[in-house]
Amino acid sequence: MRLVRLAQQPSRVAEDVRAALASLGRGSNVVGGVALVGASPVEGRPVEAVVVMPKGVLIVIGVDLPDPALKLEAPLGGPWKADGWPLVHGDTSINPATDALSLSAACTHKIADVAPGAGPIGTIIAVGPYVETVDQPAADLAGSVRVLYPTATTMLAATVSLATAPRPRSVQQARELIAALAPDAPPMPEEMLLGEGFSAYSDDEPTVIRENPLVAIAPTVPVQHPGKAKRPAKPAVPPAPPVEPTRPAKPVQAAPPPVRPVPQGQPARQAVAAKPVPPARQATAPAAAAPTEQAPKAPHQSKTVKWLPLAAIGLLIVLLVAAISVASGGDDTASTQTTPPPTPATSPPPPSSSAVENIQFTSRASAADQKCASHAYGDVQTSLQQTSCSTVKRASFASSIDGRAAAVTIAVVDFPNAEQATAFKGTADNPGGGGILDVATETNQWQGDVPVFEGAAYQSSLDGNSVRLVQVVWVPGPSTPDDPGLVRGAKAALELPVNG
Repeated sequence: MRLVRLAQQPSRVAEDVRAALASLGRGSNVVGGVALVGASPVEGRPVEAVVVMPKGVLIVIGVDLPDPALKLEAPLGGPWKADGWPLVHGDTSINPATDALSLSAACTHKIADVAPGAGPIGTIIAVGPYVETVDQPAADLAGSVRVLYPTATTMLAATVSLATAPRPRSVQQARELIAALAPDAPPMPEEMLLGEGFSAYSDDEPTVIRENPLVAIAPTVPVQHPGKAKRPAKPAVPPAPPVEPTRPAKPVQAAPPPVRPVPQGQPARQAVAAKPVPPARQATAPAAAAPTEQAPKAPHQSKTVKWLPLAAIGLLIVLLVAAISVASGGDDTASTQTTPPPTPATSPPPPSSSAVENIQFTSRASAADQKCASHAYGDVQTSLQQTSCSTVKRASFASSIDGRAAAVTIAVVDFPNAEQATAFKGTADNPGGGGILDVATETNQWQGDVPVFEGAAYQSSLDGNSVRLVQVVWVPGPSTPDDPGLVRGAKAALELPVNG
């Protein structure tokens, strides 16, 4: 999910909406699309966001409640109740969402006019400042409007249930719709839109995919015929013995000397003639019993021919066993050589204070490249798209803090100068402003429970042109940003080496 900030969002719940959309991550791994934050489909009436997705469009409108609530009863066509108390919004409004639904209808008509056939258009009424449970009637849930408090879970469920087109829209259709809804939005490259799940063409046919396997199968057809040709070659050997009696019959009539030049001339015509030469020499010694002796010798030759493949297979097995033993021996030596390096990673880093001594960090994954924006989300991603960085190094660690399992994700972003690094740190330190994705989660290298970096303790540091971002959570959760153990672990992680 790509976030494009266009204007200030009008409601107090706007920050929660932006954070929930940012939590969906980049690309189409979770939910793909482009969120136009602060867009105004209807002139002069901005909304929290218009989310252009491959299989639908969502209009997100914020509604601020007077106070937080544990339970909100929110029928679209009736009065709302917060913890059993009715909510009154103006003199003519049935409930606080009346104006929001009117704005949603106007936005829906605008989208249908600028992009006919745009697919399903849904509406999300985001309520705040906080609601633990929203009770919406089943009849309303069957429609295209959802009332919710924006979190990563509720936003994901709403996007999945409302964007239900059978086929994704194309990159060109997405560009035209984004340009119509937000003319000030920056142009988006085709690679980015393809990564968000939009298709390359509006009329993709599955037959294009079917052609490639057929082309790949065609070269394999002639490969099978040599195997079949070799199989009849084996039974072709036994007919050779009946031919051999004719060959010794000729040398019996002639003198022994001319028999020797015959095999010398025959190999030039047929390579197979070199094999029956030994029986011809044996037949000259016992001339009277030549036919009776050749009959038992022919089976000996066929047996040797039949045993040759078995002997070759046995030799291959011996070679394979030897290769495996050598490889296993090499792995053992490699493992003995590689075991010492992990010991410093599993041991605690050089402590900056006495409180760090009881914290251990075990490396799980690390990576480094120059595609900084592709590994970020939220406002941090927008900042990196505008100001390119030199490199981004990421690392993931499993930790044990006060005997409790924790997960640590670290990102070190290098910039060409200190001014850019300072500005980036200010954006990253803003609550709800996004961050850098965890490398172990992206590469599926966590062992056991996969951590969710929601409510993580956060720390950052600036070292010249380099900015370090640290997040620490309990595994399993829940976690809070002000947890003393997590905060202590985040401060200790500021000193961990990150090599990428």
